[in-house]
Amino acid sequence: MRKVFVPASLDEVWRFFEDNPGATVYTGGTDLLVRMYKGALNPESLICLDRIKELKGVHDMGEEIRIGACSTHTEMLGDPLVSQHLPVLRRAIEVIGSPLIRNMGTIGGNICTASPAGDTLPPLYALQAEVELCSKMNVKRMPIRDFIGGPGSTCLRAAEIVSAVWVKKPVEYNLQHFEKVGQRNALACSVVSLAAVLRIAHDGVVEKAALAWGSVGPTVITCPEAEEALVGGPLSRIRVQVAASLARQAVRPISDIRGSEDYRRSVAGNLLMRLISAD
Repeated sequence: MRKVFVPASLDEVWRFFEDNPGATVYTGGTDLLVRMYKGALNPESLICLDRIKELKGVHDMGEEIRIGACSTHTEMLGDPLVSQHLPVLRRAIEVIGSPLIRNMGTIGGNICTASPAGDTLPPLYALQAEVELCSKMNVKRMPIRDFIGGPGSTCLRAAEIVSAVWVKKPVEYNLQHFEKVGQRNALACSVVSLAAVLRIAHDGVVEKAALAWGSVGPTVITCPEAEEALVGGPLSRIRVQVAASLARQAVRPISDIRGSEDYRRSVAGNLLMRLISAD
């Protein structure tokens, strides 16, 4: 029979890891349970982190915001810090699954699943978020782009957990945009998604841009060349078309049941055109 441990503190987590070194950690379990049902994963023991207070909540840390890894999507939607400072992340969370999924799923789980279609990942890449990793002996941070290595692959070590996500308050950006294309208007896995944060001067000139695409490569794809193409002038159709062309060259989509490689490549560029009318 599989052991399921529900600790109330991190100290209890470390003790359980010592006795069960192969234990699998989870929070909401929205991805884990599906994988177990399909037979893709059969852990000997499980650790549920849902009751550990240190892993929950959104906190103002001055120039940064710390989001506990076990904060649910619904909790983040209702948090004023996320709404005020991270609207690009909030918009991505709004279109994750159903209300039931948002009630159970967590930002830490979305990151650790490391799916190219994970909706929170493009905003976190664009905002240059860092992942906080915690073990019995150490707490450290690393850029999310270094933490995720590919589909389902992360740098997480044995007896180590993701405890939080750190995001700098993007005060230099005054335009934050997220858009997702799926096969349905709701409850759809992303075919292509785009997170964009830009600083636009009073005269309309783009001074800085950060772009990140989901579902068009083994990990989230960024394109510095497309970002540079937007900088130095207004968001004109011609300037955005140049950036879109560069983006289509940078992405590395595959064909699957949700969309072909060519379709994804085309949409990845086309989503940039929506920036012209974004507010």
